[in-house]
Amino acid sequence: MALESIFKPGRLAFIPYLMAGDPDLETTRAILATLARHGADAIELGIPYGDPLADGPAIAAAGARALANGITLQKVLALVSEMRASLPPLILFTYYNLVYQFGLQQFARAAAGAGAAGVIVPDVSLEEIEPLRLALGAHTIDVPLLVAPSTPPDRAARIAGQSGGFVYVVSRLGVTGAGTAPDTKLLRAQIAALRAATKKPLAVGFGMSTRAQVDAVRGVADGVIVGSALIDAYTGARGEDAARRVSAFVDALAVSD
Repeated sequence: MALESIFKPGRLAFIPYLMAGDPDLETTRAILATLARHGADAIELGIPYGDPLADGPAIAAAGARALANGITLQKVLALVSEMRASLPPLILFTYYNLVYQFGLQQFARAAAGAGAAGVIVPDVSLEEIEPLRLALGAHTIDVPLLVAPSTPPDRAARIAGQSGGFVYVVSRLGVTGAGTAPDTKLLRAQIAALRAATKKPLAVGFGMSTRAQVDAVRGVADGVIVGSALIDAYTGARGEDAARRVSAFVDALAVSD
């Protein structure tokens, strides 16, 4: 399923993020099912990695817990294959070293075989993305690319041109995390500039954690990505207890209102 199809005119798509295997795969299964019931349009599923350059404290800690629990790329792909029929489109969030070690073509085939709809690899530059984009594109897997607030306009336009499924609009400088709110005025200006450069959907992430922040981009962006705050909501819980916490958090966020 092409990721672009999840975005509808006049509606904000909800794209939650969670780390696979944090704190265990049973909890991940329960949370994925809960997110599907609560209207997630797509789900980003993090693959734990020991040097996560773009991840803030909450996601980095989640990745460390998953690694300590023995979660591997192969186990994440098996989980995607197991659950894909009951979930919205799944987007794998990983780092290039994992892909490189697995083998680019092998990774593309394995991700497609598991049923992934997209793959985000934040540590590959625009100048180096083409082999990955082509390998995944051959299996109809989209590769959304990130545009930061500091990206010059001409480069942002080129990134948007190469982005697949949607453009990931980074709402603020720095790593992911719910601690620092985006500057709404600057974010709106950033989105407006991208609108002039591309017709692709624009989904905002990094630091989106409250209903007020969601409402601030409603009618401006096409989607919102929520990760660190969701992980904070269930950290310390397991299984159905974690799922209940996620349910309450998503209800309060009210993206679909």
